Amino acid sequence: MKKRWLLLLASCMMLVACSNEKTEEKAAAEATADTKTVVAGTMVVADILDKLEIDSVVGVPTSTVELPVRYKDATEIGNAMNPDMEVVKSLKPDVFISVTTLEYDLKPAVKNINVEGQYLDLQGVTQMQQTILALGKEFDREAQAQKLVASFDAKLAALKEQTAHKTKPKVLAVLGVPGSYLVATEHSYIGSLIEAAGGENAIQGPSEEYLASNTEYLQQSKPDIILCMAHGMPDEVMAMFDKEFKTNTVWKHFDAVKQGRVYDLEEPLFQTTANLQLGDALDELYRIFYEEQ
Repeated sequence: MKKRWLLLLASCMMLVACSNEKTEEKAAAEATADTKTVVAGTMVVADILDKLEIDSVVGVPTSTVELPVRYKDATEIGNAMNPDMEVVKSLKPDVFISVTTLEYDLKPAVKNINVEGQYLDLQGVTQMQQTILALGKEFDREAQAQKLVASFDAKLAALKEQTAHKTKPKVLAVLGVPGSYLVATEHSYIGSLIEAAGGENAIQGPSEEYLASNTEYLQQSKPDIILCMAHGMPDEVMAMFDKEFKTNTVWKHFDAVKQGRVYDLEEPLFQTTANLQLGDALDELYRIFYEEQ
């Protein structure tokens, strides 16, 4: 009887020990998630971290766009495309978070200051949602992440229902840079927005996000609508587009140009990578596609 009692006591003690161990592991994991210091490499990254209620951001990019109040005391690290790595190093962050479109340029510099680099895929609507969920898990903010993604799902579902029985306009999106412009495919962020808003990308097939422009080839795509975006120096780029459509005689043969269905998409609502203004951007595209006749 005494032996059985001792065995029972030993079993209880082991269970308590295991339980305590699991509790300690969970507490350690939560502490790590809550105290992991972060430098947000771009404003979009800062906005996402803010929505996930992550307080441990110590560095943010220098920007004309207003920062989340949560990060008003964070140190500015300079331009998102060329941050001051000495400043980043001085903040001693656990991780530097930027986006995949800047990874090639930033990765060597981040590695050189012995800081972990993380690059978020924001190339499309779906990628942004997956990224948000992954960050929610990493920083123990899964409830916040799921809530944010659910709000986008609701918007996408509503638009899908709204456009289900409408004739899809064929849409050509061009991305201007000073002195030149590229054509967006369905693999670009604007391409994913066009599809989500009920349009059809005029250029499909290539795996690249953007292609070199060829007006004669583009004319064969017969777009109903042309969207113009700027990547840097927006005033100069939009003036370039205005001149291009007026002086390049090939454009006058486009039905979209003849019918005045050429639209400028302005930042920060429309950018080359996904951002949290997704809902407003989709509303604007829906208005252009179906209400601007």
